[in-house]
Amino acid sequence: MSSKEIEVNGTSFRLTLTDQVASQVNNLKSLYATAYEDPESFEDVSSEISSTINQIAEAVEPNATDSDLDGLIQEIIKVVENKEAQVEKELQQKPEKPKKSKKSKK
Repeated sequence: MSSKEIEVNGTSFRLTLTDQVASQVNNLKSLYATAYEDPESFEDVSSEISSTINQIAEAVEPNATDSDLDGLIQEIIKVVENKEAQVEKELQQKPEKPKKSKKSKK
């Protein structure tokens, strides 16, 4: 869990980035993709999109106003994507630990 400062429309927000927030962001991106790929499904997923946005917005302080919400969600998506890219990069750079060989006792 980490905190990140985000500024939207001149207001500073503090995001508490948790695994749950990252999961919600990935779910939101999936919902956006579904609505984009099949515009007729938008009505079906719009309430779920709205609910997910509100859940994500609960991870910031102070509470966001409706006028800040769109920009705030965009910034949170960027933060999560950057964090995931950073973790992936660290995993790729981490050398594999050499396996310990078991020595037989005589």
